[in-house]
Amino acid sequence: MADATMGGVHAPTTSTELRLHNLIRLLRAVHVGGAELTRSQLTRELGLARGTATVLMSELAAAETVLERPQTDRPRGRPTHLVGPHPRGPLALAVDLREDSWSISAAALGGASQMLECRHHTAGLAIEVLAELSGALRHRMAELTGRVVGIGVAVPASVRDGRIVDAVHLDWHDVDLISLLRLDDDPVVQLGNDASLAALAEARRGALRGVDLGLHLHVSLGVGGALVVAGRPLTGAHGMAGEFGHLPLAGDPRRGCACGSTGCWDLDVGANALIRHLDHDIPIHRRLHHAGQLIAEAATGNPASARAVDAVARALGRGIGALVNAHDPETVTLSGLGAQIHEVAAPAVAAGCEETLMAFRRRSPALLAVSGLGAAAPRIGATELIFDAFLTTEGLRTWRDRPRRVLPDEAPRATPISW
Repeated sequence: MADATMGGVHAPTTSTELRLHNLIRLLRAVHVGGAELTRSQLTRELGLARGTATVLMSELAAAETVLERPQTDRPRGRPTHLVGPHPRGPLALAVDLREDSWSISAAALGGASQMLECRHHTAGLAIEVLAELSGALRHRMAELTGRVVGIGVAVPASVRDGRIVDAVHLDWHDVDLISLLRLDDDPVVQLGNDASLAALAEARRGALRGVDLGLHLHVSLGVGGALVVAGRPLTGAHGMAGEFGHLPLAGDPRRGCACGSTGCWDLDVGANALIRHLDHDIPIHRRLHHAGQLIAEAATGNPASARAVDAVARALGRGIGALVNAHDPETVTLSGLGAQIHEVAAPAVAAGCEETLMAFRRRSPALLAVSGLGAAAPRIGATELIFDAFLTTEGLRTWRDRPRRVLPDEAPRATPISW
């Protein structure tokens, strides 16, 4: 059924529908604004009457969704209050599953997040890695006693219909991750490619916010990303767009890639490429960490590491130039190892880009920006997936109708999360 709050086919027609519509509008404005807007600002932004805004705020506070808090950094004068997440309000859990580790964080309305747990794994069988992750998620949900409205999972893999189609570097193929996590149907689990989710984060919270057409590239062992149009990453007909690393953008077309193609950009950009330049034999579950060390060594002047980083940086730039020719973005953003490589070897990235850009584009190239979201970008994107689902009439109804759990006195209590 189309949701009127999400641009569906009908507008609210009854007083109940209109109230729900305005409740969702208010919650979305709080979330999009980073929980840094006052009630007065929200009232003006949404075009609400002051009395209506007061009633809506009271209803949301009673549902333990939002709460007003004093603005602590305001200069002396008339006091004001910001509308932010309720201390017992909804939380989205985000999992960043990488080739060498996984992490779990929790985020509240407005996007403020807190890291809960991070563990390394040895890139074993999917069933083994996911069993450990499942146990950790169950433990965290028990601690948070009914506050979790969904779990977003970022994975370094092609994803379709909630399944991992192909995780090249993990050697996982056709994995039903959601079933293997064994978390039942409550809360909802949503799965996304890590680079696509990093692009979503950049569009919502980073340098692509407000950009009509941008390109985001996320570099880890290889490189992926998304074309972002009007704040939304393009996912393709089957949800698997953005596999830029498997285009022949910079490499030798005779070299085979683990994906089954040849000459892939992945072969020349990312942690694998850095390690190959130095002829190091590093297990898959240690390559991201080792690549970070190589980049740090290059920054301090180590000649061999600097040569390797420069080679990868030039290949990164060549691919960027080709993608700019194809898509004509206003801004290109880099996250993951791409941001670190650019910081150390920006001239090499620029030189590679210059080589492949069409002549007329060199006069006014797209802005190239390093993401300010750092390693958190995929987790932030996973969080946005969950709040997109929660900030609907169905999501709000489910939250309001949930059973309010009270922990027995003898139950163990977690350290409270504060925002």
